[in-house]
Amino acid sequence: MPIPARTLIEISPILLFPHSEYQTHGRFTQLDHYTYCWKDGYALALGLGSMFNHDKQPNVGFMRDFENQLIRYVTLRAIAVDEELCISYGANLWFEDASMDHPADSLSDNDNNEDWLMNIEP
Repeated sequence: MPIPARTLIEISPILLFPHSEYQTHGRFTQLDHYTYCWKDGYALALGLGSMFNHDKQPNVGFMRDFENQLIRYVTLRAIAVDEELCISYGANLWFEDASMDHPADSLSDNDNNEDWLMNIEP
């Protein structure tokens, strides 16, 4: 059965790294590639939140809930059966993006993991 647009598919708690800890240690580790910018530092999504792959045209968006220290993942459009759920990692990728048509293509300056819920109205 397809997943309808605007469906909440995951609520992930986060592991918060304060700015000082991240600057001293975290940015020198593999975690640097998987954290979200957060109000008080950087956050690692737990649960299924760390399982989404990247696509320059994602079918899943996310909203950071700073107060409750959660990330909510919502479908941006209807998702077909067997279609992979993907989010955008932003423009500054640490790997070659196979979905890019040309190396010069980019998403914009969305490299701070800004909440990415295009075409979703509140």
